[in-house]
Amino acid sequence: MKDKNLPSPWDLQTDELHSDCRIFEVRKQRLKRRSDGVEGDFFVLNTNDWVNVLAITPQNELILVRQFRYGIQDYSLEPPGGVVEKGEDPLIAGIRELQEETGYVGENPELLGVVRPNAAILSNRCHVMLVRNAKKTAELNFDQHEELITELYPLTELKDLVKKGEISHSIGLNAILMLLLEMDDAKKFGVC
Repeated sequence: MKDKNLPSPWDLQTDELHSDCRIFEVRKQRLKRRSDGVEGDFFVLNTNDWVNVLAITPQNELILVRQFRYGIQDYSLEPPGGVVEKGEDPLIAGIRELQEETGYVGENPELLGVVRPNAAILSNRCHVMLVRNAKKTAELNFDQHEELITELYPLTELKDLVKKGEISHSIGLNAILMLLLEMDDAKKFGVC
């Protein structure tokens, strides 16, 4: 896209591994702005893509999980989700994560959209998927550092959960917004 009203792009000059941190790597990159030649060092976190799953039960409830988040040292209410393995289809990853974290399996998985978790420092994407008619069919299968509680919320309460700050995880909020837009556009769930 070339538009004279856009800020000048930056060109990558050097890219080196700064630190390998198990679930992500920190890259030190030197970039140069095209318009005036200004250069600067920037740090970028490279990690796998993620997936958030919006799973709806036959009773029009959204399946959310509550878990302790190390970054904030507190609990977070959010859609289930996790890492998309290298080469894995995001829908397959979402189905796997939903089942592992909640024991639920749904029907008709579809991708609602893709967001950038934090384009300032993260290079990855988060895929937002929707499954319908989700039912508990399996046992939980947490990763070593996971412990989650599954909670069901009527779709009619989603806006209130956001307004009250019950859901504050930014990627989860992106997913909820996509779901609300989907519900509003298609009136698929019989609630608004």
